[in-house]
Amino acid sequence: MPSISGSFSGRITQGSGMALFDQSDHALALAEVVGTQSSPDPLWNNSNITYWAINDLINKQGTQTGYYNNVHADGGRDFGTFEGKVSTVGDITTVEGTFTITGGDGKYRGITGGGNFKIVATSETEIEATWTGAYELAKAQAG
Repeated sequence: MPSISGSFSGRITQGSGMALFDQSDHALALAEVVGTQSSPDPLWNNSNITYWAINDLINKQGTQTGYYNNVHADGGRDFGTFEGKVSTVGDITTVEGTFTITGGDGKYRGITGGGNFKIVATSETEIEATWTGAYELAKAQAG
């Protein structure tokens, strides 16, 4: 499996949240984030990612789960799921976790792989993300 790495700056384009009253300072939030990938791998460089995250937080700590869609410069796409741990220290919120590639289309049909990511919120609407992992295209798997 080829190794991949990359980063992107993203912005929240939609979001909503609600306070829950089962525990003190419990909140659920949903957000859509968009950005353009930067990667040494030409298949991932300049791809446009959109992800949808669900945060379940108590005292600004908790979990994030969601889905992503990555449209590559060649028009194909890969998509998948992710999960991570959210932590907030002072005004800095980070999410660290794993992603799994669950499918794709175009040359990415049948792709497998996954890896690790880290997201740092730089403001209420901006994030910086880094990731590493590995993937295998179905054509390479068949060969």
